[in-house]
Amino acid sequence: MTQVSTPRPTKDVITAALLDITAERGLDQVSVRQVAAAAGVAIGTVQHYFPTKDAMLTAAFTEVVRRIRERVAATALGPDVRRNLAAVLHELLPLDERRAAEVRIQVAFAARAATTPALAELQGVILGEVTDAIATAFALAEGGRATPERARVQAQVVLATVDGLALHAVSSREWMTAESLTAALDHALDALLPGEAAE
Repeated sequence: MTQVSTPRPTKDVITAALLDITAERGLDQVSVRQVAAAAGVAIGTVQHYFPTKDAMLTAAFTEVVRRIRERVAATALGPDVRRNLAAVLHELLPLDERRAAEVRIQVAFAARAATTPALAELQGVILGEVTDAIATAFALAEGGRATPERARVQAQVVLATVDGLALHAVSSREWMTAESLTAALDHALDALLPGEAAE
């Protein structure tokens, strides 16, 4: 019996094309015409789902966040909370081309959010969720010794560190390798959790 594959929803096809173009050329180079051509749909179809450039970028950013959450949820975790924290944070670094493309989309979104209130609001929600999750991990890593305030500051510091490393890596190409990114993250975690350094 021949199995018939279910076609992907049109919006998903358009979003995938949008992600590819944004990651490869940057948001400024994204046009409705290019997205329509890459997705194999009419221009009007793209405009139906994404009437503005901000709507397109929001869709791309939201899909990137969904993919990261999916990978984080699938990350194998063990009894070592410090190692678990590092494994999760690695998903936010451009350690391979897939994650580098995602970071380029995040950078494009953050730059536009700086001057667009609606995008800034979404950025704030996502950052808040990520910070809360990382703060919980820091609290676990310190065995309950850290106050909620301290754990949140630690989370903010390490998230800012990861964001900075990711930005430098994608904006300078060869300047930071996957190895140097990982080493820098480990150094930051060792400074924040001096008694929990991974062996």
